[in-house]
Amino acid sequence: MTRADSADYRQLFSHNVALLDVRAPVEFAKGAFPNSTNIPLLDDQQREIIGKRYKHAGQDEAIRLGLKLASDEVRAERLRAWRVFCEANPEGYLYCFRGGLRSRTTQQWLREQGIDYPLVQGGYKAMRRFLIDDLEQAVASVPLVCVSGLTGVGKTRALKKTRHHVDLEGLANHRGSAFGRDALDRQPAVIDWENGVSIEFLRHRQAFPGRPLLVEDEGRRIGRIGVPDCLYEMMLKAPRVILSVDTETRIRLIGEDYILHNWPRFAQVHGASAETEFSSFVLDNLQRIQKRLGGDRYRQVRDCFAQALRTFFSNGEVSAFYPGIQILLEQYYDPMYRYQIETKKPKILFEGPEAEFLQWAEAYCSD
Repeated sequence: MTRADSADYRQLFSHNVALLDVRAPVEFAKGAFPNSTNIPLLDDQQREIIGKRYKHAGQDEAIRLGLKLASDEVRAERLRAWRVFCEANPEGYLYCFRGGLRSRTTQQWLREQGIDYPLVQGGYKAMRRFLIDDLEQAVASVPLVCVSGLTGVGKTRALKKTRHHVDLEGLANHRGSAFGRDALDRQPAVIDWENGVSIEFLRHRQAFPGRPLLVEDEGRRIGRIGVPDCLYEMMLKAPRVILSVDTETRIRLIGEDYILHNWPRFAQVHGASAETEFSSFVLDNLQRIQKRLGGDRYRQVRDCFAQALRTFFSNGEVSAFYPGIQILLEQYYDPMYRYQIETKKPKILFEGPEAEFLQWAEAYCSD
C-alpha cells in the first residue's frame, strides 16, 4: 500500500524514523538529522551548476540541465543506492531542502522502478525550523535540574545511570573541559548538535510529559559548540543537585577518564605516533590554562605530567599523574567551581554521593 507524504515532524523524530536525505553532500555536512542518510540526487558540483542555471534562466531550464547531467550511468548508480536504503527502511521517508524538485524527482525515478516512497513535506528547512521552535518550547516547559559538583566527582557517569536525562557532552563528543576532546578531536556541526538536543527533549516530553529532566551543569560552550541561548538561560536558573565524593576518588576518576580510557583510542587512531599525539593532548591542553594557573603552578604540574607520561608509556601505571591532578583540583578547579556556585546561588535540591543521588533522582523524576 502506498504511504502518504508527511508533515508530521514530531512523529518522524519521536519514533526515530529513517530519513533519506537527497541533498548535496555539502548541504548535508552543514546540518542534518541523527537518523538521516545522505544519498544525493546531485553531487556538489552538479548542484552548483544547476543552481546557477536556475538563478539566471528559471526552473524549466534548470530541470532540462539536470536531466542532461543525469546520464544513464549516474541514474543507475543513484537508483541502486536508493533501492538498498528503501528496502532496508520500508517505513522511512525522503527529503531535500524544501521538499520540492529534488524530492519529487527522486520519488518519480523510484516509482519508475516500482518503488513508492513518501517524502517529507517542506523538507529539511521545515524540519529544522520545527526543531528550533520545539526546543524553545521544551526548555520553557520541562522542569530542568542541573547535575553539578566539583571536577572529577563523576557527574557524567552518574547522569547516564538515570532514566530521565540528556547527555549534552555525549551529543557534543566533548567533556566540556580544557582536556575534553577525544583522539580525533571531532565534534558535530553545531546544527547537528542542536538538532540532536532538540530531538532528545522532544522524546522526553512525549514519553514523560511534565516530568523533570536532568542535564549536566555546563558553561556556554562545550568544546567548540555553543549552547543555545534559550537552553543556557534556563540552565542558569535551574535548581542543582550536587554530587560529592572524597578527593582521592576524584583524582582516581580523572586518571581513568582522561588517561586510561583515552589512551587506547589514541593508540588505535595514531599508531606509531600515538605517544607523541597523546603527550601533546595532555601537555598542550595544560598549556591552554597556563595563564590562569600561574607560572609556578603550571611548571610544577607540567613537570609532573611529563614524567608521568614517560612512566605510563613504560608500564601503563597512571598513579604518577595523581600529584599533578591534585594540584589542578585543589588550587585551580575547586576554587573556580566554588566561586561560580557562590555567584549563581542556585536552589540546591540534593547533595550527596552517587548511590544516594540515583535513589533521589528516580524518586524525584517519577513523582
